[in-house]
Amino acid sequence: MSPKVAVLGAGAWGTALAKTLAESHDEPVVLWSRNRELCNAVNTTRENARYLSGVLLPSNLSCDTDLARSLSGATVVVFAVPSQAVREVARGSASHLHPDACIVNATKGIESESLLFMDELLATELPDTVRHRIASLSGPSFAKELAERLPTAVVVAARDASVRSRVMRRLRTDYLRTYGSEDVAGVECGGALKNVIAIAAGGVDGIGLGYNARAALITRGLAEIVRLASARGGSSLTLAGLAGVGDLVLTCTSELSRNRTVGYELGRGRDLASVLESLGHVAEGVGTAKSAFALAGRLGVDMPITREVYQVLYEGKPVSRAMHDLTSRAPGPEFDPRAVARATLRP
Repeated sequence: MSPKVAVLGAGAWGTALAKTLAESHDEPVVLWSRNRELCNAVNTTRENARYLSGVLLPSNLSCDTDLARSLSGATVVVFAVPSQAVREVARGSASHLHPDACIVNATKGIESESLLFMDELLATELPDTVRHRIASLSGPSFAKELAERLPTAVVVAARDASVRSRVMRRLRTDYLRTYGSEDVAGVECGGALKNVIAIAAGGVDGIGLGYNARAALITRGLAEIVRLASARGGSSLTLAGLAGVGDLVLTCTSELSRNRTVGYELGRGRDLASVLESLGHVAEGVGTAKSAFALAGRLGVDMPITREVYQVLYEGKPVSRAMHDLTSRAPGPEFDPRAVARATLRP
């Protein structure tokens, strides 16, 4: 059975993607993890009990701790490690990649030191032979539901049409529908920033401000994402789709959302350290809030919700005070007239 697919990162999302890829084609899929105990368990019990318990993994999926061996012969490589580990794993992978490999970024975030989005980071670390074949995967997709074969739709963004098509076909199943996009900047921005807004939405729920407030926050959060994406060359239309509205609504409203859970528990008065300790999984929005706050300052983009989330997480500001400061801001237009003018279609 060949060619092979490698999924780097054996958390819930990486495992769910590996399972989907293994089920969609009769070819070997290797799930890479640093954790030898986890790999042994996956290979013997056919289950990732730590991150995706109760889900039976197919026989053509194996787990390996050796990165070079995992990548050997792989023509599709999926990065699904936490955002702050992507650079290290990319560096370790660079010399082992098949020259014809498609690289799929399935990690949502912004690196804290460089303020690079994941596609940009991969482009700096991977060899020229594969750099033009990087695609970004995003959209409303909880790992547990995908693993349970519940209907899911995602977007695959790549500048090269042949790369988009190749990745879309490889991911497509009867329960996973794929859509294509050229707007890598917009898709990456939507995927990363929705986690920050979800923390704020969880805070709204945690202090009991009601559905009106949550809907307003989600909508204004979308406006912030659009502003940052536009500053990076992304399209506002992209953010009206799966990588924007779709992912944002899912992450801000579901109890399965780790980022919403962080905000909810902070709103109820718990401290951040205890919330993260009890979570058991990475909540990407915590790190992304700091990176997005810094990036907004660098680009001169107004992002008040992101600023308040940053202050709650890193300066100890109470959620109730943050929400008060948001709602007491001076009134203004819903849409920036300059942005509206740029978006208006002209004959």
